[in-house]
Amino acid sequence: MTVAVRRRAKSLKPMPPTPRKPAAARRTMVHPTALVHPKARLAEGVVVGPYTVIDQQVTIGPGTRIGAQCVLEGRTTIGAECEIFTGAVIGSAPQDLKYQGEQSELVIGDRNKIREYVTINRGTKGGGGKTVIGSNCLFMAYSHVAHDCQVGSHVVLANSAALAGHIVVEDRAVIGGLVGIHQFVRIGTLAFIGGCSRVAQDVPPYATCVGYPAKVYGLNREGLRRAGVSAEAKRQLHRAFRVLFYSKLSMSHALEQLAQDAGAHPELQHLLTFIRQSKRGVCRT
Repeated sequence: MTVAVRRRAKSLKPMPPTPRKPAAARRTMVHPTALVHPKARLAEGVVVGPYTVIDQQVTIGPGTRIGAQCVLEGRTTIGAECEIFTGAVIGSAPQDLKYQGEQSELVIGDRNKIREYVTINRGTKGGGGKTVIGSNCLFMAYSHVAHDCQVGSHVVLANSAALAGHIVVEDRAVIGGLVGIHQFVRIGTLAFIGGCSRVAQDVPPYATCVGYPAKVYGLNREGLRRAGVSAEAKRQLHRAFRVLFYSKLSMSHALEQLAQDAGAHPELQHLLTFIRQSKRGVCRT
């Protein structure tokens, strides 16, 4: 009896996971109710859900999965291994009165997750004609990216966050739910914007920012930790934030004082360059 029990226990060992086939080895599958233009370019392993519409100028990279009732239109290029969920509208015409139907495009990188009912618009002639999204981003439900935005990689837009036109979002920024960001604003690397904020000026890199209007409340310490920023770089950034946002110096004088640090880490150099290049001014405390 003991032997039988041991044999049965051995047979119940979990099976090793089946390795996932590379995208190029998977079959492209289009639901019979989907409307895919014959000129649309779908790579190997693309999956298209029911009632989705894909326009003739759309290009989709290998392994990308598109859910039900999505609309992909215009000159839109989507990279590999992306996931697009129910009801998303990708590559639609800009919501801009100056747009006159000129050719423009949307370029989306690899491994992005675009959740339910997200909207992302193409560019306009006045903004260079192109909206660009990096890779490994998460766009949560109902978030919006308007025309001519330039969004980096590893960016998170929480539910119903909205980017107006011509916005630049640098890598690893996190934008909270229901945040509204004004046209031409820049959001710096590893910046964190709290929910329901109104952002009308540039948000400095590495900052935690929240409010109506948004104000700087200090360093994004958790973001810096997760990104593996060195202790010395964090020390320099902490000192820089005290000089820039908590001293009585004007911004120009604070920048001059910090620029004298010959041993500045790249993170500090990036912070100072970002502020110098600001055209709308930066959020303050």
